[in-house]
Amino acid sequence: MWESLIDELPPDRVRVVENGAYGPAIALAAGGAHATVALQGAQLLSWRPAHHAEVIWLSPEAQRVEGKSLRGGTPVCWPWFGQHPEGGDRPAHGFARGAPWRIHHAGADEHASMVALSFETGPQHAQLWPHDAKAMLLVTLGADAIDLELRTSNTGREPFSLTQALHTYFAVGDIARTRVLGLEGCNYIDTVGPWTRRREHGPVTFGGEVDRIYLATPAMIEIDDIANARRIAVESRGSRSAVVWNPWIEKSARLGDMGPEGYRRMVCVETANAADDVVTITPGDHHVMAATYRVRSSL
Repeated sequence: MWESLIDELPPDRVRVVENGAYGPAIALAAGGAHATVALQGAQLLSWRPAHHAEVIWLSPEAQRVEGKSLRGGTPVCWPWFGQHPEGGDRPAHGFARGAPWRIHHAGADEHASMVALSFETGPQHAQLWPHDAKAMLLVTLGADAIDLELRTSNTGREPFSLTQALHTYFAVGDIARTRVLGLEGCNYIDTVGPWTRRREHGPVTFGGEVDRIYLATPAMIEIDDIANARRIAVESRGSRSAVVWNPWIEKSARLGDMGPEGYRRMVCVETANAADDVVTITPGDHHVMAATYRVRSSL
């Protein structure tokens, strides 16, 4: 049925593509910009704004595995971020990022192209997360920006709480010449080694593994990609926390799918509801967490 939704749209704006590495996906185009979103996990795989190079990092060794997200892009961590608070063998970052999503609707106008993908919990998820919920990711591509809006609706009879993240891997020229701006003065949880609460006193820089959950964050964060002479703006809504991550050398080797020196070419800046930033949704209500990305030259 969803194929007919796409067939009715201009093929140069919204179309289905197939790749052995990531399976079926939706390709969007608008004003010289291009993006690709996989149906597995509703994972953004690529974004090239007009007049700029690729902004999203995807590992050259990324291969589709049923039930898992690809290394890179924007995995959707839902309905929990990190390890489940009750532990056990529940998958890290929830179960939606490796599951098939369906096309809810798609469209294009003179300014933008968009696709909305949806995922609903069912009896097969009850042992992992016993709640009735629907997630929808709306991806809207314009010439110079892309917007990811993650809407969670409570379709059950009881309130539930969730944590989540848009776990975006941004492409940078050299992580050693990359800074994250806008988090100065924020408290954060350092999760490398024993979890420790600290305070950020300047731009975030990288000389080893970084894995931090920033709290009470501003709406705007920037990645200063010095090697590529550009800045990537991350503007968030419905979020009071952000995650900054780079695995560096040893963890990259343990992960096994980063590619040779892949850590040098990426940084994750994640729009999140994580740690203290827990969302509770009552029956019939919803919560929207979203991020808009833009790029500008820093020359």
